[in-house]
Parts: sequence; C-alpha cells; structure tokens
Amino acid sequence: MSNRKHRAKRRGDCGGPDHRVHRRMFLEGTASGLMASAMSFSGLFSIPAFGESMRRQAKRCIMLWLCGAPSQFETWDPKPGTRTSGPFRSIPTCLPGIHISELMPKCATILDKMAIIRSMSTQPSEHFEGIDMLTRGHAPRPPFQRPILGSVLAQQLGQLDSPVPQFVLLDPCPEGNEFKSFKAGNWAGWLGAEYAPVRAGGTFGIPNIKRPELLDEVDHSDRMALRNFLGRKFANDTQSSAAASYNGVFERVNGLMSCAPLFDLNSLPEQDRQKYGPGAFGLHALQARHLIENGCASVMVANGMPWDCHVLNHELYQMLVPELDRVIFHLLTDLEERGLLDSTLVIMMGEFGRTPWLNEARGRDHYPNAWSLALAGCGIRPGVVYGATDPEGFSVSENPVDQGRLFATIFSALGIDPHQAYDLPEDFPEFHRVENQSEPVREILL
Repeated sequence: MSNRKHRAKRRGDCGGPDHRVHRRMFLEGTASGLMASAMSFSGLFSIPAFGESMRRQAKRCIMLWLCGAPSQFETWDPKPGTRTSGPFRSIPTCLPGIHISELMPKCATILDKMAIIRSMSTQPSEHFEGIDMLTRGHAPRPPFQRPILGSVLAQQLGQLDSPVPQFVLLDPCPEGNEFKSFKAGNWAGWLGAEYAPVRAGGTFGIPNIKRPELLDEVDHSDRMALRNFLGRKFANDTQSSAAASYNGVFERVNGLMSCAPLFDLNSLPEQDRQKYGPGAFGLHALQARHLIENGCASVMVANGMPWDCHVLNHELYQMLVPELDRVIFHLLTDLEERGLLDSTLVIMMGEFGRTPWLNEARGRDHYPNAWSLALAGCGIRPGVVYGATDPEGFSVSENPVDQGRLFATIFSALGIDPHQAYDLPEDFPEFHRVENQSEPVREILL
C-alpha cells in the first residue's frame, strides 16, 4: 500500500478527491473559502476568459517612488538660459510648445500619454516628514497611524482572497535605509496587517513560502483548511481585529507559495530585462508590470536614495535621469500595448523637489516650495501640463497643488471617493481618505 493510501485509510477515507473536497468544505465553512485556498495561481489565470477579463477590468496602480526627491529642473520643468537652469538644455516634446529636459528624450516622444503637474507646493523639507506626508496624504495625528496609499488601494481595489499579494513594495534596500519611513513599520495603519505590503527586492527573499518536501500537497491543504476554520472561528467568537489581521496575513503567506514565480525576475523574457535593465530600478519596474498583469492591485517601486544630490548634482543626474527616462518610456508603452494603461494609474514622484540654486558642493538641496511630478493611465487626461512656476522656478505662479489635492486626484482617477470617512472604531476620531475636503485637480482627470 502506498504512503498516500495508507494515510487516507488512517484518516478514514478512500483517498478520493471527492472525500477530500467535502472535508475541506466543512472545515472552511463555505465553498468560496475552499476555492480561494485550493485553486492555484497558475490554474486561475490559465483560464483565458477569466484571466483576460480580470486583467482588463480591474483598476490598479504603479507608483515609481523616486526616493530622495528628483530635481524638477533636470526633468519636467527646465529653465533654460536662466541662472537656475544648470548646463542642460530643454527639448521640444510631442505636445506643441511644451519642453522638458534634454535628459529625457524618450519621454518627450510620449508626453501626450502623460499629465505633468508643475505646481506642487508642500510643507515638509526633510526626508522623513516628506516621505510620510507624500505617501500617506496628510500630516500625522499621533497616536493614530494613517495608512500608506498602497494599503488603501489594496483595500479598495484588491481581492483579499487572491493568492497574489495586493500591495507589493519593491525596494533595492528592503531591509530599510537611513530614513525610518523605509524601514519595517506600521504601513497599513488602522486598516490592519492584511493590507501591509509584501516587501521584496535586492537580495531580500520572501521567506517561508516553500512547502517542506516531507509534507505533500494533500496534507498541506488539509492543515491549511483546519487552521483557517479554527482561526476564523476564534476571530468571530472574540470579535478580535488583531486575530482577523493575523489570519489575513497567514492566508496571504500561504497564497505566496502558489505565486512565488511572480517574484523571479529570471523567469521574465530576456528581451524585456534588457530594455528595462540592468539597474535594480528598471528591473523592479518590469516586475511591477508583471505583478499587475497577474492580479496585484498596487505596486510601489522605490529606488533607494540616489536622487538626494546635495553634491555634484549635474554629474549625477547625467546618469540618473536617462535611466528614469528609459524606464518610464518602456513601462507606459508596454502597458498600452497590453491594453492595461487605461486601467493602470502610474505615478512618478518623490517627496519634494530641489532648490533653484546650487550649494557650495554644486548640489541642489531640499525644496518643497515648487516642484513637479507626472501621472499617466487610469482616469488621467493625457497630454496636459498643469500649473507653472515663475521664470526661475523659485515659486508656483499658477494653480498650486498640495498633497491633499494630489491624493484627491489619485483617488478620483481610480474611481474611489476621496472624501469618504474610514470605518473606524468608536474610540477613533473621524478620518477621511482626504482631509479638509481637498478637491482633485479636475483639469487632469477624464
């Protein structure tokens, strides 16, 4: 008698699939719970009609987080011929009368697919506060922790029963850098741990996602079904949000076992890796495209701190900006060719801008007063340049936009009510997705 048949006999069934299914249905409590845990990632998306429908209808977001804060002068808002411009020229784009930095020739050809905001004006001038504000949308209100944008989008756009993680952070330094906002922490805030990001990138591996060789698939599924049943019963009986979050995280880790190939960059076509790479930022942008193609709701691609150029700004930007130019071009082009750009919002930004002047080390320092960012895709009106700065870029001269209006625009583009209050316990004050009734920038919305 085989080991599997022996185990089946000991358990009191014949080992047939119908017996195993009925037992799991009992343990899960519902047939839908069974399907969520038993259907593999590859099996789900190998059904052509289902997979294609999901990919085209679901809304999603990719944020290219340019950590350290890129200079607007060497990207979206050049000031050629002025004392603040630096050595780089501006070049015409496919939009009549609109110029961007000569370091971005590829983006110049597709600016009609993007919307540029040249009038961002925010308050924080240090990285920690700027990252916190521009990823959460509002200043902190201790002891309450507002969720990061990706967590909100995972809750609103994602499917918790999907084996694919709904919020992924790709970071070349996943263990965290000197800035606390990029170390492990309470990313999801009051939404709960099930909406926190799965962090990957660099040499960081996702642990504990391989089934031990001594445990076969049948026993593993049975154990998971029993654990899910007991875990949900405990959470329901105790009305414990902590237990519910723990159950959600456990189920997500189990789901990761079935979709681990999504995190294997070597499995992607060599041709794609060559056009995006070889740097970590480009390869992670390619991986973000691959993740959202396969069911992820929100991906944040961070790139360390290279944009914080307090020293030799111009020399370093000759390397940094062309890579950004290439990555944005290929990402937007690929999404459009796959029919995904209209349903995928792409955000390209950092935590603030850079000073119009150079310091003694020929670098640009932090500058939140007047800076730029770019948006494309879902809900965004293409070919729009909104707002303006004065001729030398010291201040916003037309249509200032703060973080509140930016987040209202992001939520509106994705079909999410920006002013809805969060469903919170009675002992919480009232919080909204966007505070102070901040209005979106309707000129760049479809």
